[in-house]
Amino acid sequence: MAVQNVIGDSFRGATWIALHNGGGVGWGEVINGGFGLVLDGSKEAAERAEMMLSWDVSNGVCRRAWSGSSTAENTIRRAMEQNPLLMVTLPNHVDDEALLDEAL
Repeated sequence: MAVQNVIGDSFRGATWIALHNGGGVGWGEVINGGFGLVLDGSKEAAERAEMMLSWDVSNGVCRRAWSGSSTAENTIRRAMEQNPLLMVTLPNHVDDEALLDEAL
Protein backbone atom coordinates (compact mmCIF):
# COMPACT_ATOMS: atom_id res chain seq x y z
CA MET A 1 0.00 0.00 0.00
CA ALA A 2 2.90 2.36 0.71
CA VAL A 3 4.19 2.00 -2.84
CA GLN A 4 0.77 2.67 -4.34
CA ASN A 5 0.32 5.67 -2.07
CA VAL A 6 3.61 7.43 -2.82
CA ILE A 7 3.37 6.79 -6.57
CA GLY A 8 -0.14 8.23 -6.54
CA ASP A 9 1.09 11.18 -4.48
CA SER A 10 3.86 11.85 -7.00
CA PHE A 11 1.50 11.86 -9.97
CA ARG A 12 -0.88 14.18 -8.16
CA GLY A 13 1.61 16.87 -7.29
CA ALA A 14 3.66 16.00 -4.20
CA THR A 15 6.82 18.07 -4.08
CA TRP A 16 8.78 15.01 -2.99
CA ILE A 17 8.03 11.46 -1.95
CA ALA A 18 9.94 8.95 0.15
CA LEU A 19 9.75 5.18 0.16
CA HIS A 20 11.72 3.70 3.01
CA ASN A 21 12.24 0.74 5.28
CA GLY A 22 11.29 0.69 8.95
CA GLY A 23 8.67 2.78 10.60
CA GLY A 24 8.84 1.72 14.20
CA VAL A 25 8.20 -1.99 13.77
CA GLY A 26 11.71 -3.04 12.92
CA TRP A 27 14.13 -2.76 10.06
CA GLY A 28 13.16 -5.09 7.25
CA GLU A 29 9.63 -5.63 8.54
CA VAL A 30 7.67 -3.02 6.60
CA ILE A 31 7.90 -0.48 3.80
CA ASN A 32 6.62 2.99 4.60
CA GLY A 33 6.04 5.99 2.41
CA GLY A 34 5.78 9.68 2.94
CA PHE A 35 5.50 12.92 1.05
CA GLY A 36 6.32 16.59 1.20
CA LEU A 37 4.20 19.31 -0.28
CA VAL A 38 5.32 22.92 -0.65
CA LEU A 39 2.38 25.25 -0.14
CA ASP A 40 3.46 28.65 -1.40
CA GLY A 41 0.04 30.29 -1.69
CA SER A 42 -0.15 29.90 -5.46
CA LYS A 43 -3.18 28.59 -7.35
CA GLU A 44 -1.05 25.70 -8.66
CA ALA A 45 -0.03 24.70 -5.14
CA ALA A 46 -3.68 24.74 -4.06
CA GLU A 47 -4.64 22.50 -6.98
CA ARG A 48 -1.80 20.06 -6.22
CA ALA A 49 -2.74 20.00 -2.55
CA GLU A 50 -6.38 19.24 -3.31
CA MET A 51 -5.53 16.40 -5.70
CA MET A 52 -2.74 14.90 -3.65
CA LEU A 53 -4.28 15.14 -0.19
CA SER A 54 -7.59 13.76 -1.40
CA TRP A 55 -5.74 10.75 -2.84
CA ASP A 56 -3.54 10.23 0.18
CA VAL A 57 -6.33 10.47 2.75
CA SER A 58 -8.72 8.32 0.70
CA ASN A 59 -6.10 5.57 0.57
CA GLY A 60 -5.82 5.58 4.34
CA VAL A 61 -9.59 5.50 4.81
CA CYS A 62 -9.91 2.64 2.28
CA ARG A 63 -7.29 0.59 4.03
CA ARG A 64 -9.17 0.95 7.30
CA ALA A 65 -12.50 0.10 5.63
CA TRP A 66 -10.96 -3.06 4.16
CA SER A 67 -9.76 -4.05 7.63
CA GLY A 68 -13.30 -3.90 8.98
CA SER A 69 -13.87 -0.37 10.28
CA SER A 70 -17.52 0.49 9.69
CA THR A 71 -16.77 4.17 10.29
CA ALA A 72 -14.14 4.15 7.56
CA GLU A 73 -16.46 2.29 5.20
CA ASN A 74 -19.23 4.84 5.76
CA THR A 75 -16.73 7.66 5.28
CA ILE A 76 -15.43 6.34 1.96
CA ARG A 77 -18.99 5.71 0.74
CA ARG A 78 -19.82 9.39 1.45
CA ALA A 79 -16.61 10.49 -0.28
CA MET A 80 -17.56 8.51 -3.41
CA GLU A 81 -21.01 10.14 -3.41
CA GLN A 82 -19.38 13.58 -3.24
CA ASN A 83 -16.71 12.81 -5.85
CA PRO A 84 -17.91 10.73 -8.82
CA LEU A 85 -14.30 10.25 -9.97
CA LEU A 86 -13.45 8.39 -6.76
CA MET A 87 -14.10 4.68 -7.25
CA VAL A 88 -13.19 2.33 -4.41
CA THR A 89 -13.67 -1.41 -4.17
CA LEU A 90 -15.72 -1.81 -1.02
CA PRO A 91 -15.26 -4.76 1.32
CA ASN A 92 -17.51 -7.79 1.02
CA HIS A 93 -18.75 -8.78 4.44
CA VAL A 94 -19.10 -12.43 5.40
CA ASP A 95 -22.27 -13.05 7.37
CA ASP A 96 -21.71 -16.76 7.93
CA GLU A 97 -19.46 -17.08 10.98
CA ALA A 98 -18.72 -20.72 10.08
CA LEU A 99 -16.97 -19.57 6.91
CA LEU A 100 -14.88 -17.15 8.91
CA ASP A 101 -13.93 -19.88 11.37
CA GLU A 102 -12.85 -22.16 8.52
CA ALA A 103 -10.80 -19.40 6.91
CA LEU A 104 -8.98 -18.61 10.14
